[in-house]
Amino acid sequence: MGRLQTVSVVDALIASLRERVLNGGIDPGHGLTEQDVADEYEVSRPTARSAITHLVAEGLLRREAHKPAYVPVLSEADVRDLFLVRTPLELEVVRVLAGRRSAPAQAGKAVDDLAAIGPERPHSEFVEADLGFHRALVAAVGSPRLGRVYQALSGEIHLSMVQSRHALGRERIVAEHCGVLGAIEAGDADRAAGLMRSHLDGACAALAAKLAQGA
Repeated sequence: MGRLQTVSVVDALIASLRERVLNGGIDPGHGLTEQDVADEYEVSRPTARSAITHLVAEGLLRREAHKPAYVPVLSEADVRDLFLVRTPLELEVVRVLAGRRSAPAQAGKAVDDLAAIGPERPHSEFVEADLGFHRALVAAVGSPRLGRVYQALSGEIHLSMVQSRHALGRERIVAEHCGVLGAIEAGDADRAAGLMRSHLDGACAALAAKLAQGA
């Protein structure tokens, strides 16, 4: 019989705060102090501090010296810079996988999960399925270093997807994900990279335009 994994108080707190950030339960820009978190969740301040520090490292919170942490609103410049780093990584990922003709099953499942999510569902479910597709592709390459680099971007990628949910329709995202998987399975690296570039460029442009409008 497998041993049950115990979730620490810090891990549980991180999970709860992360869900609230991604569902809009914490207003962007609103200060989030260690004492606020400790009081609300009835935990110690060191526990609250650890959770906040973890989410700052993920990019889901920002914190300046001598000021409380807060949920950032990504600017147009933030998003363009994020995709400047993200896009080359994911283009190389699909080229490698197409060279192997290896489309990971987990990526296909993420597409199915995304297609099944209705518009009434929480932001976090939509984003998790969308990001799950990209994570599955990165994981399938099998590079620990690539995985670490991508993980370092994941918090802000997640936030950008939350803030762009209504900029890109679900049906479009599903179709584009399917196109990338089809090209990988066919072993067509150029087509896979071209479709992924179009997908990411479209997401970047849509979110940048939305933020420029103050949406």
